[in-house]
Amino acid sequence: MLAAAVALATSLPSLAVAAPPTPTPGQAAFRDLYRELVETDTSVATGSCTALAEKIAARFKAAGFADSQLTPFTVKEFPLDGGLVVTVPGSAKGAKPMLLLGHIDVVNARREDWQRDPYKFIEEGGYFYGRGSSDMKVLDAIWIDTLIRFKAEGFVPKRTIKLALTCGEESGARMNGAQWLAENKPDLIAAEYALNEGGGGDTDGKGKLISQTMQIGEKSNRSFELMTTNPGGHSSIPVDDNAIYQLADAVEKVRTFRFPVRFNDTTRAYFRKAGAQRGDDLGRAMIRLADNPADKDAETLVSSDRSFNSMLRTTCVATMLEAGHAVNALPQRAKAVINCRIIPGEDQDTTRAALAQAIGDPKVAVTLVGRLRPIAVVPPLDLKIMAPAEKLVAQYFPGVPLIPTMSTGATDATYLAPVGIPTYGVPGPWGDPDGNGTHGLNERHSVQSAYVARDFLHDLVKAYASQM
Repeated sequence: MLAAAVALATSLPSLAVAAPPTPTPGQAAFRDLYRELVETDTSVATGSCTALAEKIAARFKAAGFADSQLTPFTVKEFPLDGGLVVTVPGSAKGAKPMLLLGHIDVVNARREDWQRDPYKFIEEGGYFYGRGSSDMKVLDAIWIDTLIRFKAEGFVPKRTIKLALTCGEESGARMNGAQWLAENKPDLIAAEYALNEGGGGDTDGKGKLISQTMQIGEKSNRSFELMTTNPGGHSSIPVDDNAIYQLADAVEKVRTFRFPVRFNDTTRAYFRKAGAQRGDDLGRAMIRLADNPADKDAETLVSSDRSFNSMLRTTCVATMLEAGHAVNALPQRAKAVINCRIIPGEDQDTTRAALAQAIGDPKVAVTLVGRLRPIAVVPPLDLKIMAPAEKLVAQYFPGVPLIPTMSTGATDATYLAPVGIPTYGVPGPWGDPDGNGTHGLNERHSVQSAYVARDFLHDLVKAYASQM
């Protein structure tokens, strides 16, 4: 199995454009599972996570799992937002459980906007197309497939393996399943650590895999409303004291404000290792900045890359505007939403204070708004997590480094930290520089990535599950 997967992984350039080989029986079964996940609409607008959780439970029962191993859950207020917890008992009493985490909901998709039906699983040009094909039903399918394969192989893990498939990560408009489990059923998901989305591989966009990453930590998501008010009046008698102008001045100050560089163990290791891998001026600047955060020349160069800039610091950006009440009236109110991704070590209070100071106008109200996740906690850079992954990356992807990274987005890992479960985003599936349409139109995932990552993560979960 490993030899075949390595051969597939190391032939990336040709497979990016050529037709993939005929799937093996195991790959065909995985493909059918993946298809069912994608073709079951689980968006908050038109879908049902509960329906998909029921289908997944049926697959586990068909594979020989006992009812006692399957715990479906939902709440009566949100009957469409159900999920499923699966438990595979371990043989060693002293070994703590591990948790596999996956959200089965997806971002809304409208058929009229897509080139293909977003809820049809379509294979074309070396990619699987469909909403959720990358985020994150490919990983959901791998988690499910891995446990079913373990059952067929007769593999008995030393540590108990738990799988939590939840709803609400993408919108949280009704409920978040990971949050609900952490707050209401913490014993059901209790684990020494969890494996989640957030890591993975990166290609050069031309079929070459250039790195694999393990997510160790993420930024926190907070939004602030800037609001200005004014008595207003008739637009035929304008004055300089205008709520829109005042808000525009504040937004401009937010645009030009830059939070300071703030490294942690994960990001420092990332910039050193990724910089060395590049070998160009930007790479050398990444290393210099990791060694000396006060190096302004290095900071300027590294910050010119939008992804690297976001990993270096807290970032805040205007995302929504609303102002005025009539075309012929001076505005009485103007509002802007500023979305901030807060780096570990800072929080909503320090971020709000920094924004208020940068704006420098006490008449501009800065208020925390929107959905509040817990502030992200960086898990330890643990050798027993990294070592097995590094070994398998070297076997499956020769010459490709495994680099610890911090996600600039947010995942359900934030809900697990408060109940003592450090969470890591696994390597394996890879994506292209354009993001593969995640959260956008025509979402896709590489056929080759899905099949190779299936075997890679099967072996990685087995390695972790065999630890004491």
